[in-house]
Amino acid sequence: TMVDMMETGILPACAKDMAKYRAMPALAGDREAVYTSIKTETDKLKALMEKKPHELREEASYLCDTVKPQMAAVRALVDKAEGLMEKSVYPYPTYEELIYTHHA
Repeated sequence: TMVDMMETGILPACAKDMAKYRAMPALAGDREAVYTSIKTETDKLKALMEKKPHELREEASYLCDTVKPQMAAVRALVDKAEGLMEKSVYPYPTYEELIYTHHA
């Protein structure tokens, strides 16, 4: 799930990336704010998933109307993080790699 991807891939990568700026925090830019926001928004998503209704119709509406917008909020922050991290730290293939590497 998205929460699992954040907790096992993205957040550890964020921590690893932030550690590189320990000696020169002024060079970190927006990293701390973006990475902290990813954690905050992921926690919100996790809480929403725990409240998911069990009746099929209610669950479908809840996922579409409540969970999906929160997933979009997390995704937007991860997109920002992808632009901040060096390639070797980012844990998943980028869109560019997914689209163009099969041509190589």
